[in-house]
Amino acid sequence: MSARALDFLDRWMAEHLPNAMTDDPAAIDDLVDQLMSSARREGVAPKEIYEEVDSVFEIVFEAMQHREGGLGR
Repeated sequence: MSARALDFLDRWMAEHLPNAMTDDPAAIDDLVDQLMSSARREGVAPKEIYEEVDSVFEIVFEAMQHREGGLGR
């Protein structure tokens, strides 16, 4: 993954996920759509993100489950 894409992904999740509390797959899919739209607006192509990451959904889902005070079981 490009350093630029990795920085974007880390920054976006840090800014947006603390405000989102869900383990609903549809809601997480919406978050992924928001993430990818934001990436495009900032000039980060989805291809850059998917170079090393197979599933942005899984990354967001895992981040939601393993954050401090999160919904992990």
